[in-house]
Amino acid sequence: MATSKAALKSIKAAIDANDFSSASEKATELVKQDPKIYTGFVFLGFARDKLEDTEGAEKAYEAAIKLKPNDPQALKGSIALFEKQGQKSLDKYHVVALQLAEIYASLDDRTQCQNVIEKYEAFAKKHGSRSQYRHALELHLPSCSLYAYLEGRIPQPSHTLLRMIESMEADEKEWVNSQIGERRTRLGAKIDQVMIDVKRDAFARYPLEALYREIIDWTNDDEARRGFEERLLKRAYENLLVLPNAEKADKRDEVLNHANGMVIVKHPYELAWTIALEWVDAESLAEWDVGLFREFNDFFPELGLSKVLRGFLDSDISPFPRSPSKTLEDGSDIDAEARLSEADRLIMMVEGLDESPSSPLSHRIMAEMYLALGEHSSAVETARKAQDLYIKTARSCGVTLQNSLDSVNTTLANGLITYQAPRYHQDARRLFEEILTRKPTATTPLSGIGMILEDDEDYGEAVLFLDRALRRDPENMRIRAELAWCRALSKDMLMTGLAELEDTLRRIDEQKPINLSMKAEILYRIGFCQWQLNDPSYARGQKDGPYRYFMDSVKANPSFAPAYTMLGIFFEEYGRSRRRARTAFQKAFELSTSEIEAAHRLARIFADSGEWDLVELVARRVEGSGKAIPAPGSKKKAHAWPFAALGVAEMNKQQYSKSIVHFQRALRIAPNAYHCWVGLGESYHNSGRYIAAQRAFHQAKSLEHGVSEVETWFAKYMLANVQRETGAYDRAIEGYETILASRQADFGVALALLQTLTESGWASLENGMFGEASTRAKEALNTALKISWSHTDAFNLWKAVGDACSLLGSVPVYADKVDVEPLKQLVSQNANTEEMEKLAELDHIKLSALQQASRNDDVAEKMSNAFVYHAGAILASKRAILVASQEIHAQAVSWYNLGLMEHRLWMARSPGFVDNQDLLLKAAMKCFKRAIELEASNSEFWNAFGIATLHMHPMLSQHAFVRSLHLNEKSARVWSNLGAFYMIHDDPQLANEAFTRAQSADPDYAYAWLGQGLLATLVGDAREAQGLFTHAFDISRSSSTTVKQKYALSMFDHVAKASTKAANVTSLVQPLFALRQLHNQAPHDVVSRHLAGLLAERIGSFDNSQESLQTVCTMLEAEYEESESTESLSRYSQAKADLARIQLGCKGFREAVGNAETALDLSSEDDSTRFEADTRQTCRLSAHLTAGLAYHFLGNNDEAVGMFQSALEEAQNEPDVVCMLAQVLWAKGGSEERVVAREQLYACVEENPDHVGAVTLLGVIALLDDDQDAIEAVEGDLQAMRLDDKLDVQNKARVIRVLAGVTASAVDQDQVIAEAAIREATKSIMISPGQAIGWSDLAALSDNMYPADMAVVNALRNIPPRGDLTAEELSKAYAQTSRREDALQAIVVAPWKPDGWESLAISLSGEPPF
Repeated sequence: MATSKAALKSIKAAIDANDFSSASEKATELVKQDPKIYTGFVFLGFARDKLEDTEGAEKAYEAAIKLKPNDPQALKGSIALFEKQGQKSLDKYHVVALQLAEIYASLDDRTQCQNVIEKYEAFAKKHGSRSQYRHALELHLPSCSLYAYLEGRIPQPSHTLLRMIESMEADEKEWVNSQIGERRTRLGAKIDQVMIDVKRDAFARYPLEALYREIIDWTNDDEARRGFEERLLKRAYENLLVLPNAEKADKRDEVLNHANGMVIVKHPYELAWTIALEWVDAESLAEWDVGLFREFNDFFPELGLSKVLRGFLDSDISPFPRSPSKTLEDGSDIDAEARLSEADRLIMMVEGLDESPSSPLSHRIMAEMYLALGEHSSAVETARKAQDLYIKTARSCGVTLQNSLDSVNTTLANGLITYQAPRYHQDARRLFEEILTRKPTATTPLSGIGMILEDDEDYGEAVLFLDRALRRDPENMRIRAELAWCRALSKDMLMTGLAELEDTLRRIDEQKPINLSMKAEILYRIGFCQWQLNDPSYARGQKDGPYRYFMDSVKANPSFAPAYTMLGIFFEEYGRSRRRARTAFQKAFELSTSEIEAAHRLARIFADSGEWDLVELVARRVEGSGKAIPAPGSKKKAHAWPFAALGVAEMNKQQYSKSIVHFQRALRIAPNAYHCWVGLGESYHNSGRYIAAQRAFHQAKSLEHGVSEVETWFAKYMLANVQRETGAYDRAIEGYETILASRQADFGVALALLQTLTESGWASLENGMFGEASTRAKEALNTALKISWSHTDAFNLWKAVGDACSLLGSVPVYADKVDVEPLKQLVSQNANTEEMEKLAELDHIKLSALQQASRNDDVAEKMSNAFVYHAGAILASKRAILVASQEIHAQAVSWYNLGLMEHRLWMARSPGFVDNQDLLLKAAMKCFKRAIELEASNSEFWNAFGIATLHMHPMLSQHAFVRSLHLNEKSARVWSNLGAFYMIHDDPQLANEAFTRAQSADPDYAYAWLGQGLLATLVGDAREAQGLFTHAFDISRSSSTTVKQKYALSMFDHVAKASTKAANVTSLVQPLFALRQLHNQAPHDVVSRHLAGLLAERIGSFDNSQESLQTVCTMLEAEYEESESTESLSRYSQAKADLARIQLGCKGFREAVGNAETALDLSSEDDSTRFEADTRQTCRLSAHLTAGLAYHFLGNNDEAVGMFQSALEEAQNEPDVVCMLAQVLWAKGGSEERVVAREQLYACVEENPDHVGAVTLLGVIALLDDDQDAIEAVEGDLQAMRLDDKLDVQNKARVIRVLAGVTASAVDQDQVIAEAAIREATKSIMISPGQAIGWSDLAALSDNMYPADMAVVNALRNIPPRGDLTAEELSKAYAQTSRREDALQAIVVAPWKPDGWESLAISLSGEPPF
């Protein structure tokens, strides 16, 4: 004990000396020695506190407090320590301060106790957070053990609670904002759900409700208490909204009790009253406390719900008595003066509904109000919103509102019965049946289902439901009336229903006041029943019959539409007053769009009077009503006529896509409606959907529609129109002719037939069927002649005649076979001679020109029928101008057509009609100019004007083309014409740009590619030009003459440079066909005929070639005799040389000699100055060679040698000519001639060592002479040639054949010869394994089938276009296999070769026949 005291003194001395380190050490030793020494722990805590050993000091004070809990010294030390630490140890400070204050309280030291509490509160406020400060304030509340001791010295609990509430609300607001900002950025977060989650966590984190309850209990300020009660209710309500469904029940009861309490004490807090009103679960509005409604109105007169309630309580649908009136001293009624009119009341209620969008009660009341007023669309819309609001309220607040929801659903279902009936009947029935599952005896759902079935015309089922409803509510006149009506409409119950309707009428008359609306309906139904019972022939037409009931119905309710419908039927069928019927139907339909019968009859009346706008209006209203198409499952009949009428209306407005939709809807309802199919087909046709139009018209024809043949012609006519549009001209013509067989006087059909014939002719011309085109044109003229007997004043008639004549003028070969008499009759039919004479001043072509052509032989000799038809086209166009004088556009087109005809005749260069050809061109220019004056915005007119002025007025032509492009810059034709203009005027750059623009505008326009080809020709790029001409020909129409001519020329030039015959044959077939077509269009084109002859020669058709060239020679001879021009003479001599060559091929040797010598005479030295050097040389070389060969075959070798020598001079020792001369000399047989032949060949080979013909020929002569030296010299050259890859197949075959002969000549025995030949063939295969020649030779020498098969494989690889192997060589390869199928292939490939036939005979010799 003494030691402890000494130690304490020593520690105390160290502390006084501020030696805290020593004091700490000594205190630590002391407490270790005596753990229960209180003062030692206090000194230790103090020393360590001074040494800033916070943790050690805190532990020392805690140990001291445990030893003496009631001693304040250690507690004070702890407080001092905690104050140094600030907020960090504020919670510990709270515990220690409370403990110290309780010690002072036990010592009855109020001052010290209060000081400790106030000091702690001040420190917490300054250094702590809001939550720590609120924790400190809890020491001032009655829940604290010190409150009773310090009461009066500390603030009132209400003040403390207020400070705590303010702090907690601020803290909560900051926390909510921060949490929302943080959580909304998470993946998949939705702001609404984030708000709910944050609020739920906030309500659990900050218990404001408890503070509100405490302050309500402790405050003495009634106004403040009411305010905190409102805040408590709002807090509890908001908490209820975010709680999980499983936890809502208790909170809901709490909120509801709190709200009801506030209502009971009549505290005017909106939320409390709203909860008290909105959370009522009642089937009828009558179950509410009307006093509650009125008090709500008094407290909150400006709220939306209050306005709705005020209007409802004053309305007729209110189940409550009106509030008692207040009277003044003079007896006046205050409420009566303030009461609103019905209209003003409804306006006020609508405003209230808009101001309370979240109030289920407002929407429920307004839905019932709308339903009572007959505003079914508004009732449905409002009831749906009320339904959603009740469901939302029940879900969010956990309230049971099934009865209220059933009431709203009943209102909604009743509205759906009538709203756009029967569209929503299924929805209404579903709602009623859902209610009946919970309330099987409910009257309203039973009657509702009954009325739905009644509206769907299922009267038997409707009777069952209505009967059940009536048994539960016998006094309900509506149910009784509907039940009687359904029985009246049921089978075999008309009389029963009529009796019940009369009984119901009696009951209604006994009621006070009388329901006039229902009375009018029952009167109508009684009248309708009598209408069905009475004999149509007499009783229906009596004024004292059903008519009387219909009139009484209208009198009882002037807005009852069905009665007007029946009155309209009465007036139309029996009253014989169409005007009164129209008025009645119109009135019925204006009152109700459900009156489909009235609408139908009204639409028919409007259609009969031609008022199509009104027909459309009626049809659209019927469509919009939804009554035309009943709901699925309904027994009501659908109506197709509104959609058909709308289809016609849209077609009249050219809205074909819409009309198609309407006709399709009509046909879904009435699939056999003939006129709907016709309308659908016409709509398809007008919208360009021709395939669908054909199907529609075919369907119309196939129906058993019961329409007479007289009325079905239009469908056939439209079908023919569609076929005409799709290019099926034959079927269209057949259709028109079928119609005309029964409607001979129909001008429109006849004109359509005429136009179709003309279009068919032009289509045939475009497709190259010129004979068919001329036939159609002839038929068109005959048809036009028949039309002209009754009509000559139609613009389209003369336009079609002009087109037909122009068509015949385009095919002169066939036009010569067509009689011109119908044209002469047609053009002169009812012609105005005086006007035609005026128009003849343009071109001097009169009506008499056609007659003159048939009478004057001289004129007839100068022109063919083609020119006559061109003139007929001009005269027809003039007739078109005369008949189109009243219509500007038609007149402009007529002048344009006349200009085209004038220009075509000018292009044909026809002598005989006019003395001056330029007159036609000037006339065309005047016509195009006149057309432009009438219609300057037509780009085609400007384009034609530019073409006409191309040669005479270049600047004007360019302006016209530019103007045309300004109007239509995407016209490929105009761009091509402009390019041709620039090319003619030597500006290739601009021409290229113009042609390129044309290609961009229309890549399939042939003349753009033709222009590019001409430009390529001008710059010398023959290969590019040939490709462009070929492409232009591929995409062009058959009517294009220039494209065919250029294509044929380019292909001939290309093939003339080719090295193989196979390439010539395969490449020239198509150009030859093109030239034959060109001959039909331009039979007097000498160049084309000459070229056709040369092409026929190239493909081996010598007979056709000889015929063409003989005609060419005749034409050129006549041309030369007339013009005596050098050009004609040059062309004639060239034709004679070509003809001689062809006759040589036909083995007409004497004729060949004669023509060749004629060509030589015409191109002799005396006339050499009249020919171009190249042309003369080519002509004479060809003639000399031809004559030489012809003399040779005639056996006159001397003359032949002389010709070849002359040819050598002409050709300047051309190797091919030398070879032919050597062959002729060798054939002559003389030693001198053969020596000369050898010398010529040696010299040729020396100058041309790579010439295959000379080397092989020299080799053959050496073999024949058995000249070993020459053979050895030639063999080396041949071996080198065989290795040359540039050598073609034919020449390589010649080399191989000669080498085989050389090899065979080196041995004597046959077996050795064969082996040498095999070695040579094998060597050829090794050198060229991909060629057929080596394999073919080996197959001929070997019995093995493999070489023959390989010969076929390689032959197929080398046929055109991959190679230049000929058909003969391919046939030989097939024949070598000795198989029947290959023998047949050989025959098919080259039937003129005997190899295939011999192989077939061999293959059949040892086998049975097929």
